[in-house]
Amino acid sequence: MIAVPTVADLARPCEARLARLYDAALVGGGSILVALCTQVAVGAPVPITGQTFAVLMAGALLGSRRGAMAVLLYIGQGLAGLPVFAYGNSGLKALAGPTGGYLVGFVAAAYVVGALAERGWDRRVATTVLAMVLGNLSLYILGLAWLGCLVHLLGKPLGGVLKIGLYPFLLGDVVKIALAAALLPAGWRLIRHFGFEK
Repeated sequence: MIAVPTVADLARPCEARLARLYDAALVGGGSILVALCTQVAVGAPVPITGQTFAVLMAGALLGSRRGAMAVLLYIGQGLAGLPVFAYGNSGLKALAGPTGGYLVGFVAAAYVVGALAERGWDRRVATTVLAMVLGNLSLYILGLAWLGCLVHLLGKPLGGVLKIGLYPFLLGDVVKIALAAALLPAGWRLIRHFGFEK
C-alpha cells in the first residue's frame, strides 16, 4: 500500500538539509514528550503512566521511523542517567527490571502505529482504534514476556504476570485509545478544512 503523509510530513521542508534538521527536531521533541508524560505515574512494580499515550501519539503523528527513533532516544536518555523513566528513575536497572520489556515494547508500539498512520489509519475513528489496539498489543507482548521471564527466574507462579502486568492497565488503555480516536481523526478534519493536507 502507498504511504500517505503523517501530520509531521505536512510541514516537512523539501530541501534535504532542512528536512534532516526538521526530522531531528521532531525526534528530540517526541522523546521529551514521552519523558514528560512518563512522570504522571501511579502504582508499582509496573506503574500506570501517561507514557503509553505519548508513545502511541508519537508514532501516529511522526510516522514509524521518527516515532520509533523518538522512543529510542527517550530510552537512551534514561540509560545515560537522565531521570526520565517513571518516578524519576534512570539507568540500566530500569531496563533490566520489571518495566524493561515495556520500554522495549514502546519502540515496537510507536513503529506499528506509525506504519499504520502512514497508510491513513489515523484518519478515521475505527481504524485509529484498531491501530492503537495493535500498538498496545505489540507493547504487551514484549512487556509481559520480559516480566514473565523475571517472575520465572524468581521462582514465582506465572499466573501473577497478567495480574500485575496487564489487568491494571486495561481501563487506562481504553481511555487512551478513546482519546486518540477522538483527537487524530478530528485533527485530520481540521487539516483538510484549512487546506493544509498535501
